[in-house]
Amino acid sequence: MGVRECPALLLLLSLLLPPLGLPALGAPPRLICDSRVLERYILEAREAENVTMGCAEGCSFGENVTVPDTKVNFYSWKRMEVKQQAVEVWQGLALLSEAILQGQALLANSSQPSETLRLHVDKAVSSLRSLTSLLRALGAQKEAISPPDAASAAPLRTFAVDTLCKLFRIYSNFLRGKLKLYTGEACRRGDR
Repeated sequence: MGVRECPALLLLLSLLLPPLGLPALGAPPRLICDSRVLERYILEAREAENVTMGCAEGCSFGENVTVPDTKVNFYSWKRMEVKQQAVEVWQGLALLSEAILQGQALLANSSQPSETLRLHVDKAVSSLRSLTSLLRALGAQKEAISPPDAASAAPLRTFAVDTLCKLFRIYSNFLRGKLKLYTGEACRRGDR
């Protein structure tokens, strides 16, 4: 029985491969449009945020990590062209990926990092790679790299965090906010 003969197997593989950090080979390009997929990543981010809320030791970085501002002015967001939204989401995702990797490196250098913390950071690294692949399939990278009005695009607003808890809060807010808004609009357009 081939993969083409069993669409359920293809869907199962496409859902299992992204958490491993592997590209979802043969995955439908609009997989991100299935709300269950994004909700799974949001749930993982919230779990990580909840786990780190109570930790004090081993959660401080000792230096600042730059993250995207996750605040959304819904009126302005709705008036933005999808290409401008793509730029903001793509840059934010790239910055979050850098921040999580930096957090992973700082955690590796700490004296006795918790295995639970390592697990959540590793999951976040994998999830961000998968989300990047899914957004690339949706066309976000293409829009973000070559918007017609790139010169007039506002620079990404950022700020610094110094704990794993704050980093995961930003990560969770970004997925629930800008990423969810963008994918919802991009999927509704249906011209991808």
